Amino acid sequence: MDESFFIDVEYLGEELEFEGRLIVSGYLHKIEMDVEGIKVFFEPDEERNYRALVSLEEVREARLDAGLLQAIAARLESLLKVG
Repeated sequence: MDESFFIDVEYLGEELEFEGRLIVSGYLHKIEMDVEGIKVFFEPDEERNYRALVSLEEVREARLDAGLLQAIAARLESLLKVG
């Protein structure tokens, strides 16, 4: 079951929009987001906070901003965290 969706994220005073795709496997899920042309996976950790998973090479080559990844993770948490 893969479902696409869009989320808006406010970062550095700008409203940005990202396309995501929910990937469900058994009881686990990941969210694949296209961030500046790089596929970044977000998954919940043990405390149900989202963390970004991306290869170190892609981070260095694309110069992905860690703050942007944190802002996306925080937005996902605000939308998906229950209780």
